[in-house]
Amino acid sequence: MTKKEEFTPRILAFLCNWCSYAGADLAGTSRLKYPTSILPIRVMCSSRVDPLFLIRGYLEGADGVLVAGCHPGDCHYQEGNYYARRRFAMLKNIFESLGLEKERLRLSWVSASEGQKYAKVTTDFTNVIKDIGENPAKSKIFL
Repeated sequence: MTKKEEFTPRILAFLCNWCSYAGADLAGTSRLKYPTSILPIRVMCSSRVDPLFLIRGYLEGADGVLVAGCHPGDCHYQEGNYYARRRFAMLKNIFESLGLEKERLRLSWVSASEGQKYAKVTTDFTNVIKDIGENPAKSKIFL
């Protein structure tokens, strides 16, 4: 077995309470297969995810960070996901300008009825992270 096959990434997933967290729950109750490498963090809205949470997760060793929320136009808080989308685009630009791997960040829209989409998004993102390899920031962390 090669090192890439042995590598199991740690992925933080900030999930909107109203849609994406419910979608993750549906995936679980439907017994859909998705990676166990996902650490779900329930937030009230994707707009409540401060970009510093994503940066801190990355710097503390998360191999990937996922933000999932309601589809644009369907936000429980009306326009929260539009704010999240803008912040996320800004953060990816910051990662790119600092020479960090922006592929370690992902934003996705998953509704409460999309358990299969949640499973697909998490599986695809995990495979991307496996291909990239471990977060290089891990080796620079002094625990």
